[in-house]
Amino acid sequence: MSPTGEIHDQIMLDGTYFNGWCVLIAYTGGYVIDWQWCDREKIASWTALLCRIPAPTVAVIDGNGPLIATVQNLWPQSRIQRCYFHVRQAGHKHLTRHPRLPANRDLLNLYKALPRVTSLDEAAAWTAAFASWEASWEPFLKHRTYAASGAPRPAYARPGQKWWYTHIRTRRAGRLLAELIQDSHLFTWLELTESGLTVARATSTLEGGPNKAIKDFLRAHRGLSIDHARRGIDWLLYLQTETPNDPWSFVTPGAWEYNRKHTVIVDSGSGRDETNRLYGTGFSIEDGNGIQKGWGGRSR
Repeated sequence: MSPTGEIHDQIMLDGTYFNGWCVLIAYTGGYVIDWQWCDREKIASWTALLCRIPAPTVAVIDGNGPLIATVQNLWPQSRIQRCYFHVRQAGHKHLTRHPRLPANRDLLNLYKALPRVTSLDEAAAWTAAFASWEASWEPFLKHRTYAASGAPRPAYARPGQKWWYTHIRTRRAGRLLAELIQDSHLFTWLELTESGLTVARATSTLEGGPNKAIKDFLRAHRGLSIDHARRGIDWLLYLQTETPNDPWSFVTPGAWEYNRKHTVIVDSGSGRDETNRLYGTGFSIEDGNGIQKGWGGRSR
C-alpha cells in the first residue's frame, strides 16, 4: 500500500496476535488505513506504522504503554481517547467482577457507570463522584502491611522491602482512573462532540471488524504455515481498505505459465516390498472402504 496523506478525524489503533506474530492495525472505524507486522507491541513496531500516517485529530487506543508513548511522540498535536472497553477490563483485572470489600464494590460501580456518561455535565458529576470515593476511602488506601519473620510476602514486594500497601489492587484500580482524568484521556469524545466532531469512545468496531475477521480466518483455516497465514491476512486487510483494487488485476500472464520444475510424480510402488505385496496401493472393497451404512452414517 502507498500512503495517501489523508488526515483523518479519528484513527483506532490495536494489535492482534497469532503464533508468535502480531499485526498492528490502523482503522478509521469504517476501513483499514495501514498495518504493520511485528513480534510484539513495542515502540519500534508502533513507530514503523505511525510514521507512515499523518497525525489525526484523535487517536482511540487501549492502555498499551508503548502505543501511548509513540502517539505522544509522533503525534503530539493529536488528542487521545482511551477505549472504555479496555478501561473496564483493567478494572475487572484489579477488582474482579464480584469484589467483596466495600471500597472495591463502590469503585467497580464507577467503572460500570462510565459508559452511561453521555454529556459533559454527566462527566463532571462522574468525576466528582470519583473524587468523593478517593476522599472517603483515603485512610483505607493507606493501610500498610509490615514484613514479619516467616510471614508470606506478596509477589509485588521487593526483596528487603519492610512494608507494602495492603490494598494494592484497589490502589491500582483507583490510580488508573485518576491518571486518565489528569491526562484528559477519558472524556475526549464528549469534548469534541461539543465542537461538532463525532469520535468513538472505544475500539469496538476495530475489535469486531478486522480483528474478528483475522481470528475467524485463522480458525477456519487451521494448519496454515506462518507465511501462508500472513499472506492471507495481508489480503484480508487489503480488501478492507477504502478503495481496494480487484484481486484479479494483480494477476500477470506469468502466473498462468506451467512450471515443470514443480511437477511431482508419485511412485505407486513406493514403500516397503512386503507392505506393497500385502496391501497394494489400489482401492479394494474388501478393505472396508466402501459406502458406510448403519450407525456410523447417522445424521443425528
